[in-house]
Amino acid sequence: MVVVCPKCKTRLKVDESKIKVKGSRFKCPKCNTVLLVKKPAVLPKKELDKNKILIAHSNASTVNEITSILTQNGYHTVTSHDGIEAMIKAVKELPFLTIVEVGLPKIFGFEVCKRLRQRAETKEMKFMLIGARYDQKRYTREPVSLYGADDYIEEQRVAELLIEKVKKIQGIKPEEKLKEKFEKPPEKPRVEKPEHMVAPETKPEVTTVKPPVDDKIERARRLARAIVSDIYLYNSSTADESIMNNTFYSVFKNDIKEGLKLYKSRISEEVRAKGDYFKEAIDNFIANKKKSL
Repeated sequence: MVVVCPKCKTRLKVDESKIKVKGSRFKCPKCNTVLLVKKPAVLPKKELDKNKILIAHSNASTVNEITSILTQNGYHTVTSHDGIEAMIKAVKELPFLTIVEVGLPKIFGFEVCKRLRQRAETKEMKFMLIGARYDQKRYTREPVSLYGADDYIEEQRVAELLIEKVKKIQGIKPEEKLKEKFEKPPEKPRVEKPEHMVAPETKPEVTTVKPPVDDKIERARRLARAIVSDIYLYNSSTADESIMNNTFYSVFKNDIKEGLKLYKSRISEEVRAKGDYFKEAIDNFIANKKKSL
């Protein structure tokens, strides 16, 4: 260990094995100041919370859905809505699992996973990427690389597969379904009421509430990030090379063209007139990816 003399600021190398429990005295060879040196306190290692899960997703309704499913199954949850917040909460809360949206704002989900894997306190954390394929017919296979994540789930299949995948990550085998011990009770015969006793059927009034413009803009940005993240997940090595060579737009010309076509079909002209959120998502992705390559 290195000790700095408080008087002359000389840096001294001290063999920790020679330091006693209550400390040992050493003399500075330059100014003869006597130093009392003690071994540094060993802080206990913080363990991951085996019952806590971090949900990092930009869509509030998706966060609510996942939170509801997990809490009903006995898990404690922490939520975040962008990549920076997810990084901070993962280090602070130390959940055993982070479920992170691939196209997360500020820092993409796969980058969050990669960076947390490199930290000492979170390197043992498990990760599940959650994606939403913008074109269900285009990609019918799992991504080639999960960038250090332990599993991947489509947003459309959260209700169906989430708990099964969480249990698998924990190493818990699925419970065998219990056989039915009793036969179903016989259905009661239906008794038809006279016409004069049957209340006329009334249809509830349905009113359509249009989301505010800000919500529409966020939906546009979310779709744009989903398109960009899909392009990257399924073509990662080519994408990395094209980003380094500043040729991403030319290499993925056809993919971008198809993505833009779908983007325009789902995002109204009113919203598109307020900003080019599609190009914004691509440019932000390229800029952020360059920093990590």
